[in-house]
Amino acid sequence: MRLTPFAGLLLLAACASEGPPPGSPPRLVPPAIILISPDSGAVLPTLPGDAVIQFDEVIDEMAQGSGGAPGTVTGLGKQIVLSPVAGPVNVSWHRSAIHIKPKEGWKAGRVYHLQLLPGIVDLHRNVLKRGQTIIFSTGPAIPTASLRGIALSWVEQHPLTQGLIRAVLKPDTIAYLTYTDSTGRFRLSDIPPGQYVVYAVNDQNSNRTRDLREAFDSTVVMLDTSATTTLWAFVHDTVGPRLRAPEPIDSVSFRLTFTAPLSPTHMPDTDAVHVFELPDTTPVAVSAVMTPAANDSLVARERTTADSLRRAADTTRAAADTTKRKAGAAVDTTARKAAPQQPTSHPGAAPAPVDSTVIKLLATRPVPADKIVVRTRDPLKPSTKYFIRVSGATNLNGVHADAVSVLVVPAPKKVPADSIRTKPDTTRKK
Repeated sequence: MRLTPFAGLLLLAACASEGPPPGSPPRLVPPAIILISPDSGAVLPTLPGDAVIQFDEVIDEMAQGSGGAPGTVTGLGKQIVLSPVAGPVNVSWHRSAIHIKPKEGWKAGRVYHLQLLPGIVDLHRNVLKRGQTIIFSTGPAIPTASLRGIALSWVEQHPLTQGLIRAVLKPDTIAYLTYTDSTGRFRLSDIPPGQYVVYAVNDQNSNRTRDLREAFDSTVVMLDTSATTTLWAFVHDTVGPRLRAPEPIDSVSFRLTFTAPLSPTHMPDTDAVHVFELPDTTPVAVSAVMTPAANDSLVARERTTADSLRRAADTTRAAADTTKRKAGAAVDTTARKAAPQQPTSHPGAAPAPVDSTVIKLLATRPVPADKIVVRTRDPLKPSTKYFIRVSGATNLNGVHADAVSVLVVPAPKKVPADSIRTKPDTTRKK
């Protein structure tokens, strides 16, 4: 019987060694790939059977974790990314080999990307830490265009690691897939030129698609030979922000927290925030609306000004005594010299690794905040409730709403009389 080239490759793979003989020392190296079919770069008008990745060692079936949400990729399927395909991909375990085939079958005239992700484990628990990408075609020549970029979590202000990248070549609806690395970067090479809609998704349920509550971003890219893009993933709420319970800060300010980050370009101002004293809804004048960071800076400046005035008063009182004045000047000079040497972080804290590219990119956009601080012209009354309304609160994808809540200003704490009463001196001798 004459074997086809494809069957011959499978027979050769089946004859490969699948483990050391009994009694030999345990294997300490990860499984190695000894055969891939089809080869990377192959152009096959028709592709019979499955694509195969053959290892030199029996690998773990990795079946644990099955039974997740519908569409969730589990088991060995987590380590295999095949695109572009419509629908699920069948990934099966054959001891030392993985067989892959799209449920829709191999389509003619398509350039396939078969990506093996790091994480394959053999029976000795050795882990394959490097992946590999195989590119083959069922018709056209392998293209040479490439798309690269970086994905960031806008609200959290860090790279989107292990984020799903979906690049859809228009007018098709199927996508080329890949994942971002630990720095948020990605690359799709050898893809056809054209117009792409590119998505970056925080794929929390591992179903390799974009769901409603998952952070994502998208952009349109015209790809000729190469292109670069940046994506800013965030949760796209379909309803406007709502208010949680307000929190008093001091006698003239309180904090408002929203259910979603606010658009930095549509932050509420004094015309949008309305405060009414209950129960008779008496309007309360609002003097300022700012972000928590801006409020912290203002409080720090006010505290610095108060400290300066206090020091000036102390210096004036000490001016009559020449000795005290000189001593006070010496102490003040020492304090000024020592001030720049104060640590700006926790002692012993190791500096975090910094990616300068990420820092520069994050600096190009304002940091979204889900909180604002409201200051009133007159002090808020203790033991009083206030009705709060924020008109046109807008989330990051432009959906706005009027948000309302009630601020409760607590009564001042009473100090027990016994705590300030002078206790008798029990140590005095009788």
